[in-house]
Amino acid sequence: MFDLQGYGPLLLQGFKLTVLVGVAAMALAILLGIGGAWAKVTPLRTVNWLAGLYTTVVRGVPELVLILLVYYGVPTLIQDAANGLGYDVRVNLDPFISGVLTIGFIYGAFATEVFRGAYLAVPAGQMEAARACGMTQVMAARRILLPQMWRYAIPGLGNVWMVLIKATALISVIELQELMRASQIAAQATRLPFTFYAGAAALYLLLTIVSMVLQQRLETWANRGVQRA
Repeated sequence: MFDLQGYGPLLLQGFKLTVLVGVAAMALAILLGIGGAWAKVTPLRTVNWLAGLYTTVVRGVPELVLILLVYYGVPTLIQDAANGLGYDVRVNLDPFISGVLTIGFIYGAFATEVFRGAYLAVPAGQMEAARACGMTQVMAARRILLPQMWRYAIPGLGNVWMVLIKATALISVIELQELMRASQIAAQATRLPFTFYAGAAALYLLLTIVSMVLQQRLETWANRGVQRA
């Protein structure tokens, strides 16, 4: 039942690509999340509004729609605009780059709320005390704010990562040969869909379990020295 008929290397290659897409998209999501959280807590109203628009729109539209919109819709839009100006332009986006950017952009909205919550969880009096002790704003943020923010943010970021890694399966629709797409190719070629989709499920589950273990270690590291009630 679990004879892979020579498609094992294809699945492993797809698994590696899934991890690579996930890590790259998560890095982008964290950067966007930090910027988005700052934009949400800054007193600048226009920036607040833009950040709110970003998180509302992205969280309100299904991931699959955004992936198709970016990969198929954006090139068509550019080509039509160029044709309207009298230029013959052909735009072909790279599936890997499109997938990473789209997934990272989507989950950056979720990471924004995680970092905003972590920022608000740090008592404002601590920053005021740090400034009263003579620390500059940057020094106080580096020594007081950021270490505590990471402690509060790690559980939320872990959840974002778990959902993100499963969402990478959606980019199989843009022909990127990640784990889901590799499983689909193998299943169609051998007519053994249960074998290959069950194998893909097992690999996703393995990745999730490893991620949970790493998250627990990170939480333990971040909470070192913290006394619990």
